[in-house]
Amino acid sequence: MAVSVPQMPGPVFPDARGKVSLVVDLLSHALDPGSVIWSLDGPGDRLVVVIWGGCGEGAGNGLDWDLAAGMELRQLRYFVTLAEELHFGRAAEREHIVQSALSQQVQRLERELGVRLLERSTHHVSLTAAGAVFLVEARQVLAQAERAADAARNTAGACAPLRVGIVDSSYDSMPQILHEVQARYPGLVIHQVEASVPVQYQQLMDGRLDVGVGRAALAPPQVASMLFRQDPLGVLVPTGHPFAALDGVSVAALAREALLLAEEAWAPEFNQFTVEMCRAAGFTPTVYQGTVESIRAAAGLVAAGRCVYCVPSSCIAALPGTIWRPLTGPASDYPWSVLWRAADDSGHVRAVVSCARVMSKRLGWLTPATQPVGS
Repeated sequence: MAVSVPQMPGPVFPDARGKVSLVVDLLSHALDPGSVIWSLDGPGDRLVVVIWGGCGEGAGNGLDWDLAAGMELRQLRYFVTLAEELHFGRAAEREHIVQSALSQQVQRLERELGVRLLERSTHHVSLTAAGAVFLVEARQVLAQAERAADAARNTAGACAPLRVGIVDSSYDSMPQILHEVQARYPGLVIHQVEASVPVQYQQLMDGRLDVGVGRAALAPPQVASMLFRQDPLGVLVPTGHPFAALDGVSVAALAREALLLAEEAWAPEFNQFTVEMCRAAGFTPTVYQGTVESIRAAAGLVAAGRCVYCVPSSCIAALPGTIWRPLTGPASDYPWSVLWRAADDSGHVRAVVSCARVMSKRLGWLTPATQPVGS
């Protein structure tokens, strides 16, 4: 974006990117030599101020880059806030900086422009005539910068869909993380693919998935991971079961129950975790002769009174005919990790990892009940 001298609004160059395209834009406008031009420069928040020398015979190179000076978008923001408040203390409070820093940045802005923007006294702050004109243009620059950032995010989101592997739609961790991702990138298309953790590993490695979720203990070296949740483990029992009346169930009490496991090819890492937990409590579980490939299928067998099923707290909702009770003595926490290709450094993958980290901290997901059986 560009405007001319501070005394009056000038033309806008929304497509100017670098010296060459800026000159092309300037040549298409009848600007007087000596005009001051503003242009957003590069991927950061710098503004570059240059002097237009005109074009044609005797005009030299058009732009006098030796007279270029830099200013930052934050300086414009500080000035706009101060112009709205007309009080250094309130403006500094709005920007969450100390008053002296605000004053210094506004003074630096005035020096770079060579124009006094504010009249100051001990008890009074007001805009000069140049400051009033500058305020209009500064607001436009800040608004355009915000629109440019939004457009870039939305365009990036529209370029390629994000393919996410989930273990089972009954678990709530990844949906919450993806909700946070979608808020950051409204234009991003997200495809959720229900797949076992071993299948997720394979599809991550061959590029069919971008991100997955699961226990990372058995992850191959080509798959990177970040632990984001220690999920309290409990047991799913029928509503009329004696365990249903308890506040918690000891792991040792499971020795007397038929314990349902998942299909080995579907969830080997979860079966391993469950069996290790039982052995740590001093017994080998009596395994129910049958397996399932989903939480809802497991809940159906449990509701019929045929077995009990160990499951993390993140999927206890909407399972009719069953009650979830936490396991105690010892309590265990199931470790959930975000999974991605170790060689993939794309922005959307980083966004999922970042959102998982933020969500984990916000909700206290890494505050375990006790030390987990394994990671």
